[in-house]
Amino acid sequence: MDSTGAEQHAALALSWNIPFERAMAVRTFPSYRGQKNFPGLWWSATTGEHVGYESWVERDVLMMMDFDPDIVAFAAQPFWLIWLQEDRVRRHAPDYFARTVDGQGLVVDVRPDDRIDLAAAESFTAMARACAEVGWEFRRTGGPSPELRANVHWLAGYRHPRCFQEDIAEQLLEVFASPAPLLRGAQKVGDRLAVLPVLYHLLWSGRLTADLASAVLGPVTEISAREVR
Repeated sequence: MDSTGAEQHAALALSWNIPFERAMAVRTFPSYRGQKNFPGLWWSATTGEHVGYESWVERDVLMMMDFDPDIVAFAAQPFWLIWLQEDRVRRHAPDYFARTVDGQGLVVDVRPDDRIDLAAAESFTAMARACAEVGWEFRRTGGPSPELRANVHWLAGYRHPRCFQEDIAEQLLEVFASPAPLLRGAQKVGDRLAVLPVLYHLLWSGRLTADLASAVLGPVTEISAREVR
């Protein structure tokens, strides 16, 4: 659907350059008593808008796209891919379309390995083939690793610009110009109740870096300032 909610039909080869990262969802996110998945809305620090998800796994993937500096915009279920397979009309709406910083398209489907049945596998194959034809990247993911998910989920709590204070940020960047343990560096700047939210915001935005994939963030996690190029 376009930004007005009107449904459009066109060959993918003729519509590859449409800004699907701004498109409305082509179907609703159901919510009903007793359902086993947990739908909701994720507020994106990248776009300043809410994006829908249908499960916590999808939420985690949204969170990682929001955290990724190479992604500048994304939308949920922005189009139907329709194709003919064995005399049957098939269709599939990918979970997300993202636009990368270099202008390329990225299509993301979220499904853990142990939940891919034959129909899903055929849909992902068709989507991967279609993406290859128009120069998009296709990615099927089951979500981030537990350690990375836990760390980025924590940092996401500080993703809003209100957590940024320029004077504290400048001091943190100076302190961590040489790698240092998280808490020791924060205490050099001042009261940790004031400093830590800014530190976590800088980690979210990528101005400070740490190994987020190997272990959960803690007082002795080594933090360093990212070099400005």
